[in-house]
Amino acid sequence: MDLALLRTFVTVHRAGSFTRAAALLGLSQPAVTSQIRTLERQLGRPLFLRQARGVTPTSVGDELAHRAAPHLDALVEIAESGLDDESSARTLHLAGPPEFTAERALPALSEPTDDDSRSFTLRASFGTTEEVLEGLASGLHDLAISTAWPRGALLTATPLCDEEHVLVAAPRWAARIGSDALRLKGATALERLPLVEVHESLPFVSRYWASVFDSRPAATGTVIVPDLRAVLSCVIAGAGLAVLPRYLCAPALENGTIVTLHDPVVPPLRTYFLVVRTGTLALAHIARAHEWLQRAATAWG
Repeated sequence: MDLALLRTFVTVHRAGSFTRAAALLGLSQPAVTSQIRTLERQLGRPLFLRQARGVTPTSVGDELAHRAAPHLDALVEIAESGLDDESSARTLHLAGPPEFTAERALPALSEPTDDDSRSFTLRASFGTTEEVLEGLASGLHDLAISTAWPRGALLTATPLCDEEHVLVAAPRWAARIGSDALRLKGATALERLPLVEVHESLPFVSRYWASVFDSRPAATGTVIVPDLRAVLSCVIAGAGLAVLPRYLCAPALENGTIVTLHDPVVPPLRTYFLVVRTGTLALAHIARAHEWLQRAATAWG
């Protein structure tokens, strides 16, 4: 079986589209289509179902991708790194949510090693869970940090850590609410207070309200800014209430610039996962980064 055809097939499988695969491979879309048809004729089975937007693999296509992709990745690793020890340093392409990646993952991967050496250089990018998983599947990233478990066999996930969410505000808002209001009135005590969030849909606030108060937030966002670090800055400045990861706002809680408004018996949690393309943990630079992050996560309270 022609390895070039397999490489094209795996790229289409990861990209979910002949057009996107063609761009990744530097080929024309008709050339990609022709190669897939050739491979399907050789196997005597269809590998993809053509749809209006992209393609969906058949069960045969999924099985072939699961078996072939790790070996093709290993061959690319050998071809790109060579056999000389001086060329053994590889580039690790990491992707994840901006705040967690910047505040936790990148520092963990940037710490000096015992022998002051590294087996890889590092390139990072930020995105939503959907974006980073799509980029990982299409080969743009080597390792992704996700808040969702990926579907299918093409990607393999490992739980990394849990993140506790807390309801916080500047002290003046806590004084306005009163110490017993939440205990006596629940979420209704917060209905007229401004909210700071990362999106109009209030993802953090809605998750907290559902978990702690068994209700939906009645208010809309007063300040919407697409970065949790900016949300924290606005809360410190007094813009309103917010739900934030404890690790991110711990320094502000310790110095009293913000306070916790509620202490539920079971705080809301969100789980992070390390995700790779199935089989690529056989590659040394990906395996090492994966191990470093897991080790660092044991100390993340």
